[in-house]
Amino acid sequence: MVGSHVAQALVGYQLCMTDFVTADATLDIRDPAAVSDVFTDYVPDVVLHLAAATDVDRCEQDPEWAYAVNAVGTQNVALACQTVGALLVYISTGNVFSGEKSEPYTEFDKPDPVNVYGASKLAGEEIVSTLLNRYYIVRAGWMIGGGEKDKKFVGKIVRMILEGKTKVKAVDDKFGSPTYAHDMLRGISQLIDTGYYGLYHMANVGVATRYQIACAIRDILKHLDVEIEPVPSTHFPLPAPRINMEALDNYKLGLLGLNWMQPWHAALKAYLLDNLLPSLSSSVTQELRSEEQ
Repeated sequence: MVGSHVAQALVGYQLCMTDFVTADATLDIRDPAAVSDVFTDYVPDVVLHLAAATDVDRCEQDPEWAYAVNAVGTQNVALACQTVGALLVYISTGNVFSGEKSEPYTEFDKPDPVNVYGASKLAGEEIVSTLLNRYYIVRAGWMIGGGEKDKKFVGKIVRMILEGKTKVKAVDDKFGSPTYAHDMLRGISQLIDTGYYGLYHMANVGVATRYQIACAIRDILKHLDVEIEPVPSTHFPLPAPRINMEALDNYKLGLLGLNWMQPWHAALKAYLLDNLLPSLSSSVTQELRSEEQ
């Protein structure tokens, strides 16, 4: 979701991209020796820690997997940063909160996760802040990104509409902050240069439900004949509990005059037109742009 945007968003950096399959170096962060070897080989100045167990339901069903990746894996990365003196940027989530608030969460609200995914990511946060002095913990909202690899909500809705679905159901009782990966990475790039270490929320501005996002996608795609039906979250029963309010307020960034994140609707439109649709069909993108002009 985020890794595919790194090279484009972090222009000017010499990048060492790690992955399980194909990259400059393959790396499983659960293996401390492997992490140490990569850090010894590349001696990074800044580490953008994106590796995570993000399947919320699998985390709930297999807590050992969740903690092995999100907690112990993060410890391995943090200790390696400590050894080479690297700055660590750790990507976290709004799932660290209970979701009981009626408004977006700020960095000064107390975490209280209700599922294993949130608890394991919070454990990662605590490990980073304990082991390191130079770090940024960046909490993101509902991630948007990945282009042709996008199998998450936005990618699914776009494909359903383009494939001719005339009716789409989307949950309308859970609230979050869409976060375009490219925007977040660009914000991180700017934040790194400030030296204002610590914890930040970095989501696109505004609050939305999945239903509102689906409606926005339909409108951006100009498929106004598609009916988007709002349904309660109970319509899609899932193993892991989902919190009601997952939206984030970039409060600290605002206080520092550093909130560069654009409204979520503008970010969604930029993602669809500049990234996702071109990867699916250039003719669709050209048609939409010509209609705009």
